[in-house]
Amino acid sequence: MSVTREAVVDKLKTIKGPDFEGDIVSLGLVSEIFIADAKVFFSITVPAARAQELEPLRAAAERAVKSIPGVAGAVVALTAEKKGGGMEQPVRRPSPPPAAPAQRAAPPPRPAPPKAPASHGSGKRGVPGIDAIIAVASGKGGVGKSTTAVNLALGLAANGLKVGLLDADIYGPSVPRLMNVHGRPKTIDGKVLIPMENFGLKLMSMGFLVDEETPMIWRGPMVMSALTQMLREVEWGKLDVLVVDMPPGTGDAQLTMAQQVPLAGAVIVSTPQDLALIDARKGLNMFKKVDVPLLGIVENMSYFLAPDTGKRYDIFGHGGARKEAERLGVAFLGEVPLEMVIRESSDAGAPIVVSEPDGPQAKIYRDIAARVLERLKEEQAGAAAATPAIVFE
Repeated sequence: MSVTREAVVDKLKTIKGPDFEGDIVSLGLVSEIFIADAKVFFSITVPAARAQELEPLRAAAERAVKSIPGVAGAVVALTAEKKGGGMEQPVRRPSPPPAAPAQRAAPPPRPAPPKAPASHGSGKRGVPGIDAIIAVASGKGGVGKSTTAVNLALGLAANGLKVGLLDADIYGPSVPRLMNVHGRPKTIDGKVLIPMENFGLKLMSMGFLVDEETPMIWRGPMVMSALTQMLREVEWGKLDVLVVDMPPGTGDAQLTMAQQVPLAGAVIVSTPQDLALIDARKGLNMFKKVDVPLLGIVENMSYFLAPDTGKRYDIFGHGGARKEAERLGVAFLGEVPLEMVIRESSDAGAPIVVSEPDGPQAKIYRDIAARVLERLKEEQAGAAAATPAIVFE
């Protein structure tokens, strides 16, 4: 059964607006409704100052839409529109009725949303079963971030860890192609997604939920809601590490994710050229600003070896990322050459770490993974040492 916009609107008309006045549709609080593969996406406009208070409203709207026959899932976000000058868009309410002689009874108090346990001292909600979450990020696109994330995850698995990979690049998901996994993930009771699997990794990507050629035209809050669901409403099971392929850049979506997800550390991917390093610094500063440990920098497309002569060419310059790491006091994790075999294996959906595990390129990624793991242990040990001990006398 296909899901129609009209059916969604009719269902949302049953949801009372803020302060129980009218419904969220008649109040004009519902954004454009986007439907893809029986999944419904929309946002609800509320004052920013009341976002936490109105979380039960969002949850009620989500439950209502999920109850529609044929709906496979729903992504609902709270968002706050702003006018020029920084003034919030007020919630539109109908004109109040004339005062009645008798005092109107106050509405019953709304229950507060349940609070999940915080992760290790960060104040951010942890994900059950996942010991550590690592972000792979870049200040700009086109530097090979996704290829690095995939081979890093496979390198960690080759070092004996249980690893998952979350493709958080909503607008340009690459994991389905890079890992040669297609189709739709199954669900548990129509609510929790079962991750896809290949090469020993558990995988989740928006590319599994929406067709490759479907344009994703979303506002920031909707992106964050989708990322939250792909992270927290997936049956990941027991994982030592979840690698997150972050969206490129340093916009609101990236910053909000870095603030909300309990990241154990971040890996920055850059090319040697100055322009890429400028953007890489932005990524480094973003993670510093939200107190996410920097595990190090990877210099991708570091150099090119001519296949016929073996001569080395520094097409994009060389050593820029290493010098930047030294300047900033950040670990340098390694150099990945510009190699045809890496590109060809990625395009074929057989990453180099698994397609040629004994080759020199696979060894580079495995070594980078080993250094990431070492840095992760150092950060975790440092965090544990910084925790004050409680002494009873």
